Amino acid sequence: MTTDPAGSGSQLPPMRTIGQLRAALTMGHGFPGDADDFEAELAREINHADPADLSGVVRLVEEFRGRIIARQDPGFDAAVSAAMEDIEATRGTGR
Repeated sequence: MTTDPAGSGSQLPPMRTIGQLRAALTMGHGFPGDADDFEAELAREINHADPADLSGVVRLVEEFRGRIIARQDPGFDAAVSAAMEDIEATRGTGR
């Protein structure tokens, strides 16, 4: 993962609308497969939602915005690597 050359961190794409979120996912922000997963889950939420309660759509948008933010965090890869090392060490001592 790369950081901003100025050292100020990655620049997040605009995500104020569902269209902007879709564009960010399509451009590869987030995790592999997120664009397709978002579209499938969004369709499922809309098809099963009560028109007076779109909280499932809201939850889904928040989840995928969070995924993009996490993936753009320069410390994310290091945190995942450290967690994997801890898991492997625990599994190794538990046997």
